[in-house]
Amino acid sequence: MNKVLKTILIWFFAFVFTAVLAIYQRMTGPTYPLMGKTVLNEKLLTYRLIRTWDGSGDARIGVKVPDTTIRGEITYRRFRSYDPWTTVPLIRSKDSLTGSLPHQAIAGKVMYQVTLQQGDQKVLLNNEPAVLRYKGYVPMWVLLPHIIIIFLAMLFSTITGLEAIFKGKNTLVYTWITLVTLFLGGLILGPIVQKFSFNAYWTGWPFGHDLTDNKSLFAFIFWVIALVMQYRNRMKRFWTVLASFVLLVVFLIPHSVLGSEIDYTKVPKTGNYSK
Repeated sequence: MNKVLKTILIWFFAFVFTAVLAIYQRMTGPTYPLMGKTVLNEKLLTYRLIRTWDGSGDARIGVKVPDTTIRGEITYRRFRSYDPWTTVPLIRSKDSLTGSLPHQAIAGKVMYQVTLQQGDQKVLLNNEPAVLRYKGYVPMWVLLPHIIIIFLAMLFSTITGLEAIFKGKNTLVYTWITLVTLFLGGLILGPIVQKFSFNAYWTGWPFGHDLTDNKSLFAFIFWVIALVMQYRNRMKRFWTVLASFVLLVVFLIPHSVLGSEIDYTKVPKTGNYSK
């Protein structure tokens, strides 16, 4: 195959592959809303329930329901707690029904369900409770570079792995780019984002079990090994392909698994559930 065509195909595949992973990460992450459709008295209703809140006050839950004859209620309790369920009515606000969940400390979580009713007919929007996580506000000046650079790391990781498989001449250069972007996005900007979100730079090993921190460190170690091995023998590229595969597996793990979370079995319930 022509070298130019091979390079174009590698870049094209890597770009599309990274874009698909970005969508996957977004849709499986804890910030992605819980969306769906339901039917009430033969009327189709769509809903979008939030799963993260970084505001200073109570979390606002809203469902667009133009029909003013429909009313609703929200039932909630703190996540993994011994609290009884609390039910409050939703309030009509123009074409929506709105409610709120009591504000929590950073890393707090509340699980909730929304019920709509028209006449004697009721429908539960989400059979499984949505889990809303409270976090600190992350400014865009740090969040956007973190996202861009970490996905650049995935892009160049894929390119490097393919270069290694097809014995390209730029494998070492791409390995360096992958390592640098992974370091900046995952081990520098990642902890800064976490500090804004949960008031801690690092909650992975050896200080905790945060899987996001641990998987970033794990992937970085493999890329360091791959770089060292390339300097020892440019022709042996097993470690480069393995490092690329490891980072792929890391990206397939949903974001924020085993992340910061308040243990509500040890935190007594107060009037507004706040810590």
